[in-house]
Amino acid sequence: MSKSIFYHAGCPVCVSAEHDIIELVGSSNVEIVHLVNDKSKMSDAEKAGVKSVPALVTPNGNVLHINFGASMSDLK
Repeated sequence: MSKSIFYHAGCPVCVSAEHDIIELVGSSNVEIVHLVNDKSKMSDAEKAGVKSVPALVTPNGNVLHINFGASMSDLK
């Protein structure tokens, strides 16, 4: 993985965090995944270790859970 992946659900907490992440790392360095709109990415997020959104998965595979918007089970 060469980019970070930012997973979110579209709630105000997630959208705010998305803007901050893009500002910090640049839009070319992060893939944005809206899990409510693209449920096919749910299993990728869970395999990466995402337990709640918003969350940033770094290129090293570390999961940074940012604030708390919703648990993965809430999105299913």
